[in-house]
Amino acid sequence: MKAEYDFSKGERGKFYKAEAVFQTPIYLKKDVDDFIRHLADTKGKDVGELVNDLLRRNIRLIQSIQ
Repeated sequence: MKAEYDFSKGERGKFYKAEAVFQTPIYLKKDVDDFIRHLADTKGKDVGELVNDLLRRNIRLIQSIQ
């Protein structure tokens, strides 16, 4: 790293996007990740799509018993 950096020509907010949505990283244990990836491959789905479907089903289940 340099001792000093020159920001005199920097532009504040150049990369800021108000509409940007932060995607929460999810870290799965290896056995869960392996299972989900295998299931997604079997169903021909993207892993993210499969996980969202599974979580939505759980949300509906939890809401139905409350």
